[in-house]
Amino acid sequence: MNAFDPEYLARSMARLSGIPVRVYKNGAELCRSFPVDLPRDPMELYRSEILAIKEHVGYYATPLFHYYGVLNAEVDSYEAGGSSPVPDGAACGIKIVIGPTAQIMADEQKLRELAFRLDVPKDEVPAFVEGMNSIIRLPAETLLQMLCTMNHLLNHGEKLELSDLAIHESEQQLIKTVVEKRRTSRVYEEDPNAQNTNRQSHNTLSIEEALMGIVRRGDSVALKRWLASAPAVQGGTIAGDQLRQMRNMFIVTATLASRAAIRGGLSQDDAFSLSDAYIQRVELLASHSKILNLQYNMLLEFTEQVEKLHRGKHATKLSLDVANYVRHHLSEQISVEKMADEFFLSRPYLSARFKQETGSTLTDFILNEKTEEAKRLLRYSEKSLSAISEYLGFSSHGHFSRVFKRYAGITPGEYREQHRS
Repeated sequence: MNAFDPEYLARSMARLSGIPVRVYKNGAELCRSFPVDLPRDPMELYRSEILAIKEHVGYYATPLFHYYGVLNAEVDSYEAGGSSPVPDGAACGIKIVIGPTAQIMADEQKLRELAFRLDVPKDEVPAFVEGMNSIIRLPAETLLQMLCTMNHLLNHGEKLELSDLAIHESEQQLIKTVVEKRRTSRVYEEDPNAQNTNRQSHNTLSIEEALMGIVRRGDSVALKRWLASAPAVQGGTIAGDQLRQMRNMFIVTATLASRAAIRGGLSQDDAFSLSDAYIQRVELLASHSKILNLQYNMLLEFTEQVEKLHRGKHATKLSLDVANYVRHHLSEQISVEKMADEFFLSRPYLSARFKQETGSTLTDFILNEKTEEAKRLLRYSEKSLSAISEYLGFSSHGHFSRVFKRYAGITPGEYREQHRS
């Protein structure tokens, strides 16, 4: 095999795909080529998991449905800087990582949170969001097919198909607890080939109505309670093989759940984007249990998204519009004036009508929502209180602490201490 030039390969792949590419030798980065401007590499959040992938071709899926493709190969020699071979004398392990990409990139608020987790300086966050949005969107299947082709060239003619590849991701992102995993199996049969001559040929209508009603109301407690004792789904046959059947049933469920969430107040863009992202992921799964776990996680996420919009108030069109607006601007200093302009209303009218319809002032609602987001960050991240304060758009750490104590009853530090595992 001719000498392998990592810089040339990274540069060519990045130009062809429009996606960041990195090349590693025995675990150390040799070079990278980014076709977009990113102040921080988003891969750093998942670096250890991605570099641990050992298959010739594999991929990692993040909680935001962003994908990283990985190619591992052994090369006898390579060129440094496109010039002379490095005299190692022995074969070295080369790892190529391409990503992130997605068919649908996360929305701006989620990208801002990603920047926050990466410690992107505040003044560089807009550039980070713009850079992420400039990455070429590719279906995971296309990305992996490209890597399979590269694998054929680098790994002695090996021919891999998409069905040969394994997904790598944190199981806790799909399964909240072992108990919830068991609940899932109560809803959908563990053994897809099990025979029960006494069962109905279809029982999906009543189950669909119960589940979608829960999603529409945003009642996550009811969802978990229902799943704990739900009957097995016995749907019709809509595919010739069991795996395709499960994927098709998943797609039907995603479609119904997205509509129920929209009726519950979730914006159409958010609901359809979430549905599309889950459907894209299920097409990559080839395991009965993983599809079931993903289906449960999807139902729970739709329900929780609606629940957040309804938190502490009677749902009216105005209150849902305000809740959706706040949800998409949590990391900013939310201005009532700007919100009023967004809804083509005057500030006094918006404030008075919101108070009349919900019993809460706009200021109280906004600060309560920021407090709830702060609770999540305090529990599930290691970010400092000052960093969380700045990310949520508070004018100072002291202001953040005062607001948090007012709405949570304790200080941010006390809250974090109480919820440390």
